[in-house]
Amino acid sequence: MKTIFSGIQPSGTITLGNYIGAMKQFVELQDEYSCYFCIVDQHAITVPQDRLQLRKNIRSLAALYLASGIDPEKATLFIQSEVPAHAQAGWMMQCVAYIGELERMTQFKDKSAGKEAVSAGLLTYPPLMAADILLYKADLVPVGEDQKQHLELTRDLAERFNKKYNDIFTIPEVRIPKVGARVMSLQDPAKKMSKSDPNQKAFISMLDDPKQIEKKIKSAVTDSEGIVKYDKENKPGISNLLSIYSILTERPVSEIEKDYEGKGYGDFKADVAQVVVKAIEPIQSKYYSLMESSELDDILDHGAEKANRAANKMLAKMENAMGLGRKRR
Repeated sequence: MKTIFSGIQPSGTITLGNYIGAMKQFVELQDEYSCYFCIVDQHAITVPQDRLQLRKNIRSLAALYLASGIDPEKATLFIQSEVPAHAQAGWMMQCVAYIGELERMTQFKDKSAGKEAVSAGLLTYPPLMAADILLYKADLVPVGEDQKQHLELTRDLAERFNKKYNDIFTIPEVRIPKVGARVMSLQDPAKKMSKSDPNQKAFISMLDDPKQIEKKIKSAVTDSEGIVKYDKENKPGISNLLSIYSILTERPVSEIEKDYEGKGYGDFKADVAQVVVKAIEPIQSKYYSLMESSELDDILDHGAEKANRAANKMLAKMENAMGLGRKRR
């Protein structure tokens, strides 16, 4: 069975875009692959974080993974910092990476633009991301389009290590979903929906209540044509809402378009809101139940144990290949 690895930062409550582009598909993947789902809290601290809020976000994200349908009997769910091999292997991969290729990373350029000082971790976190993936012999890594460059670097670092030291790493393939990979902002459909958007109307949080969801979708930017039709170039706002409707109901866009022939955007938006509410409500119910129980910690403890066993085996191979430590006689 092939292995999948994926990590999500606990930098705030995930959005509907995160759910559609990642978690919803993870639920399907766990039946076909050996899956490691990691809450990458060490990546989160590359930018300033409030200590108490970060801890809250870590537990909240874990609960949302499980509430979305991740089965701990099928998949391994764990917190990155609870598996020390990640930081150890991350340093080793930094020593394989070149400063020039790290400085060319688009996300580093975007996040550091206009700032007088940024952490060294912001520059060097791609090698840590590579370590996250390579420790588990991942064959596939499902990511959004914005992370594709980092996956290409991971492949380069793995191949460089294999050639220079020892052929121990599996070279991972990038898996970008054909649909739903990029749910767009409700206020600016030219950019991706993001939980860090300063405009609260631009994204739907997985913990928004029904009234908030309805209000946000009703205020979503569309166009003046008044025709519900998928046309990403000329009607990006309506196309984004159609994609959300289609993915959550598992109905083809063409079928949905027919339903709204002769109808205006008001009816369409109201129905999209109800579709989103119907999809999110059972997840929220399970989420709040997990947050108030000890089951969540039991699952994370078990996940950390399983991840440590797998990661430590690969870490030992890496250290041996690079000549670290000593061999006992």
